[in-house]
Amino acid sequence: MSRLGSLGARLYRGEVGYDFVGKRMFWYGVSILITITAIVGLGVRGLNMGIEFEGGAVLTTPKTSASVAHTTELAEKTSGHTAIVQQLGNGGMRIQIAGLDTAKSTQVKEEISGELKVDPNKIDTQLVGPSWGEQIANKAWLGLGIFMVLVVIYLAIAFEWRMALSALIALIHDITITVGVYSLVGFEVTPGTVIGLLTILGYSLYDTVVVFDGLREGSRNVTKQTRYTYSEIANRSINSTLVRSINTTVVALLPVAGLLFIGGGLLGGGMLNDIALSLFVGLAAGAYSSIFIATPLVADFKEREPQMKALAKRVRAKRLKAEERGGAEAQEDAEEHDHEGGAPQDGGDPAPQGAAAGVVGPRGGRETPGPRPQRRQPASRGRGGRNRPSGKRR
Repeated sequence: MSRLGSLGARLYRGEVGYDFVGKRMFWYGVSILITITAIVGLGVRGLNMGIEFEGGAVLTTPKTSASVAHTTELAEKTSGHTAIVQQLGNGGMRIQIAGLDTAKSTQVKEEISGELKVDPNKIDTQLVGPSWGEQIANKAWLGLGIFMVLVVIYLAIAFEWRMALSALIALIHDITITVGVYSLVGFEVTPGTVIGLLTILGYSLYDTVVVFDGLREGSRNVTKQTRYTYSEIANRSINSTLVRSINTTVVALLPVAGLLFIGGGLLGGGMLNDIALSLFVGLAAGAYSSIFIATPLVADFKEREPQMKALAKRVRAKRLKAEERGGAEAQEDAEEHDHEGGAPQDGGDPAPQGAAAGVVGPRGGRETPGPRPQRRQPASRGRGGRNRPSGKRR
């Protein structure tokens, strides 16, 4: 068995583990800090919305010798708006300019074709109206809201309302972090971004449900025992699925990382960045929230119940009693050891009575009495049968 598999087996059996629930306040603080950073970045920089949401024009040119920087400068100068230029695999350019109408896009197209020395008829122009982008945004928010409601209803029925509330908080946590990273990085928000957000919510919910299922099995009839509190059972559930969650997340992140860093970075497939970044950040945030946020929140909610408070009190009383009993037994063992085999502190055995004066020996002298040799008892007559000697001389 591999080291990771052996570690997973030991985590599952409860032989080793990390106290996630016990140190939850630290991880709550980390999550709050990350969330505040994301919100501040979102408020200061905002989101770089694509033309699908704001409206504009997309110009696709044939193969040209111009660079991306030169084409970007040219497009922004002729249009008066911010332009996003991406080089295609065939050597052409894809130019996105937000806020252009039909008349302005035709003028920009003529000027760009003259500067780049390409045929204007070979430049493909696509116009996106702002009303269409607004409809896409409204549908995206509507789909996200319906997804959240269905998730809460399902978890409340399949598990309980506390788990549903914890999962909802974890999902909002993941969305906030992902949107904040988009704002700080400055990537364009496209419909692919929305698809990526909905996808990562499914991954995050999957990890959370796996941990919740183990917690539900482990906490069944929890009030009928006095060995573990509910928080300790929740912590064991996290540790038992920890290696599985890590393996699932790493396996999911590897192809997404290849799509983001290799496809979007090295190979120049910039159109993949919108969905790749949302998947990469969301998968990492979802795994983090499932382990450090969702289950500790369930433990916090459950520990406020009267029966869970009574259980924690009984567990603490039992452990305190066991510690006192163990300390008393250890003290008794030490005293018994000193009484039976321990030497006195002065270094010598106490002298028997009459040792100073001595006793009269068989030849009239005085001898120091010592330990008397034990007298050997004769063997029992009935032990070995009739024909055995009894020890007497005939």
